[in-house]
Amino acid sequence: MARPPGLSVRFKLALSYAGFLMVAGALLLAVVWLFLLRYVPAEAINTIGGFVPGRDDLVRAFVPAVAWALFFLLAFGLLGGWFLAGRMLAPLRRLTAATREAAGGSLSHRIELEGRQDEFRELADSFDAMLARLEAHVAEQQRFAANASHELRTPLAITRTLLEVARTDPQRDTEALIDRLDEVNARAIDLTEALLVLSRADAQSFGRQPVDLSLLAEQAAETLLPLAERRGITLETSGEIAFAAGSPTLLLQLATNVVHNAIVHNVEGGTVRVAVDARPGAALLTVENTGEQLDPALVATLTEPFRRGSERIRGDHAGVGLGLAIVKSITRAHGGTLELAPRDGGGLRVVVALPAAGEGTRRSVTDARA
Repeated sequence: MARPPGLSVRFKLALSYAGFLMVAGALLLAVVWLFLLRYVPAEAINTIGGFVPGRDDLVRAFVPAVAWALFFLLAFGLLGGWFLAGRMLAPLRRLTAATREAAGGSLSHRIELEGRQDEFRELADSFDAMLARLEAHVAEQQRFAANASHELRTPLAITRTLLEVARTDPQRDTEALIDRLDEVNARAIDLTEALLVLSRADAQSFGRQPVDLSLLAEQAAETLLPLAERRGITLETSGEIAFAAGSPTLLLQLATNVVHNAIVHNVEGGTVRVAVDARPGAALLTVENTGEQLDPALVATLTEPFRRGSERIRGDHAGVGLGLAIVKSITRAHGGTLELAPRDGGGLRVVVALPAAGEGTRRSVTDARA
């Protein structure tokens, strides 16, 4: 929006400094008049030692000097105020320059304002932290867009190849082609749905209500029990009632993704343990699985989109590489924390901590279920 030009803040501050000095000088003269000159006789007094100047004589003698003093105060206030305002507003000019660079797309610039802590330094530090978060978020989105485009291109390329082979080979088994196309199409649909869930969680476009995390964990375990049995995985659940505030759909997706990841990234005959705990102010979901020994550096990257374990998992329910990325996004959208750590004996330990729901709301939900 175009704005008409106006006085700069520096000039306004300089005027205010000069005005303050002028007012202070005027008040000083008023004090002199009230408490000194009013006791001097208006006319000069003839004494033995000579004439004593009267009030009128003093006024005539000092008025030019007072005028020059006020003029000096005005000039000194303007010049000194201009200089002091420039020194005080220098951090603001650096903030403005950094804002313009950020608006132009340069998020790597930092103000790094030196000096002791004050309002300007606090604002500059907050601005630097905001730029760092924005830069990290943009970089993450760019990596995500690149990975998503690559992952979505893969099933489309496979589909085109299969159709070209079928066109050039009329004798090809039609049933096998249809099964393969169905598998590739299902993977593309799963990937698209996962991207939609991730986008919804990032946008935080959901309502919040009390949700019993233990029920969601049991539901996720029951849903994935056939997959665990096919892979020879023992699935164990335990815990207590723990209410979290959030979206039941997204939190169920969170629990399902964590348990699914623990099942598919496991060893034959392994174990998955799911536990829910209620802590003061938080509801905890802990999922542990057996498996290969994991490098801590690799574990730190598992929540990035399209990152899997040491190798891609093939076969049924292999996933699309967004499971833990969705878990991280849903956890962050609910104001919780996500911790991943390798287990000493191999495998992974995932701990999701979500803010607990209010006591009154939890009680009403519990009474309704009873």
